[in-house]
Amino acid sequence: MALKVELKAGERFILGNCLITNSAQRIQLLIEGDAPILREKDIMTAKQANTPAKRIYFAIQLMYTGGDPTPYHETYFVLMRDLLQAAPSTWPHILTISNHILAGDMYKALKSAQALIAYEEALVDDVGAPQSIAASEFDPADDNPAKASRPQDVSRSVS
Repeated sequence: MALKVELKAGERFILGNCLITNSAQRIQLLIEGDAPILREKDIMTAKQANTPAKRIYFAIQLMYTGGDPTPYHETYFVLMRDLLQAAPSTWPHILTISNHILAGDMYKALKSAQALIAYEEALVDDVGAPQSIAASEFDPADDNPAKASRPQDVSRSVS
């Protein structure tokens, strides 16, 4: 069964180890075979791989487009370990990606890595969001900032 790819003017995609750029008009291609294919929206450059999850995606992309994933396994496992140490909650995503890699399905691993990138972005957004302190947990008269995060004794009256 052929893969139908429709490209806009100037759009690029990877076919095997070739970068193909469409000319000035819209085109529709039918591609048959087992060569790796990545549309421009799914291609990540080394410069764009600027977070742990994006570096994992980039390593998988190299596995997928390179034909032989073996040279990139060590890099992937180092990146995976580092991310898990920094953010253990990424484990379900890493497990899914790793299972796809072990099964030899690099395209599914790439798609799962996109979900990991979205999860990483959500984690970063959560960390960057201002945290509110309940009035009952903060005593402005107390000059010890370490105490500000501890619940106040309910028997203590605020004057």
